[in-house]
Amino acid sequence: MVTVTRGKRPRSADTRLPVEAYREMLSVLSEGSVARNFDPYLDIDWDSEEFQMFPDDPRWVLPDYHPLGGTDWYQSLPLERKIKVGHHLSINAVKVGAAFESILIRGMMQFIMAMPNNSLEFRYCLHEITEECNHIQMFQELVNRSGADVPGMRKDFRLASPVMGMLGASLPVIFFVGILAGEEPIDHWQKEVIRQGKDVPPAMLRTMEIHIAEEARHISFAHHFLRQHYPNLGRVSKWLVSVSTPMVMRWLAGVIMAPSRKLSADLGIPREIVKEAYWDGAVGREQLASYFGDVRMLATELGMMNRSSTYLWKRLRIDGAVSRFRGEPDRSVRL
Repeated sequence: MVTVTRGKRPRSADTRLPVEAYREMLSVLSEGSVARNFDPYLDIDWDSEEFQMFPDDPRWVLPDYHPLGGTDWYQSLPLERKIKVGHHLSINAVKVGAAFESILIRGMMQFIMAMPNNSLEFRYCLHEITEECNHIQMFQELVNRSGADVPGMRKDFRLASPVMGMLGASLPVIFFVGILAGEEPIDHWQKEVIRQGKDVPPAMLRTMEIHIAEEARHISFAHHFLRQHYPNLGRVSKWLVSVSTPMVMRWLAGVIMAPSRKLSADLGIPREIVKEAYWDGAVGREQLASYFGDVRMLATELGMMNRSSTYLWKRLRIDGAVSRFRGEPDRSVRL
């Protein structure tokens, strides 16, 4: 992994916004949801000729900068197999994204039910829940029309999903860490596809554009929420969150971005190729680390990069450059 060297950020004793500034930020996000939102059945013309999807469309071929697309194994496949593998992997990622959004909704509903009247966090979270419901409809409609009958989430994710939803009420700081662990890799990958000008089917491209636009608010809220609430934790709780963060990031990156064993078997992708592509190969390791530059920035600002957590970031191969600003492209990744 290529590492960009930058100056260390000083630890901040308290990253919280003043109460009024935090309330103003929540109001801005809520008004943004009112002024600019999308409906999956009004803003996507699913029945138009342009948005029809076909399993044999060569635009499903994975680009070289995709972890699996850049492997010798994938490059050696005949075009027909490249299309099928790319088609199913792309649509399965959408199906997994919908499953993650459902967990987010469950947890956020648990979280807001304990809030007092007139809470601006309550209002914004309900806006986000509404948008996530629309995303699930949008993602599932894409899956249904794609021609790929994909399995979606892997078994451990499915089994853990009810527990993850309950964290919203009992451990909200950990829950919002988990939100970033799921949202940041998806957002990062979709932005890279658009930045690189990858020719993808228009229906897929449109869902990416809508998702990126609304996820910007969701990710911003999660960052601000952690800045506001992490400093309120006790010393032991802060340490537990700090060491849990890299483990949650690594686990959910694997769940969301890599194919399950079942999907790999269905597509005839050898297990050793999956490991090379997503975890051990140069492209996969760079991609994995690149997903979390913004989270590393946040963890550094919050003082979460202690000796134990720093070791875990490195041990799990998700360490690397710290973003200078949220949404900064990772220029260390080979594309």
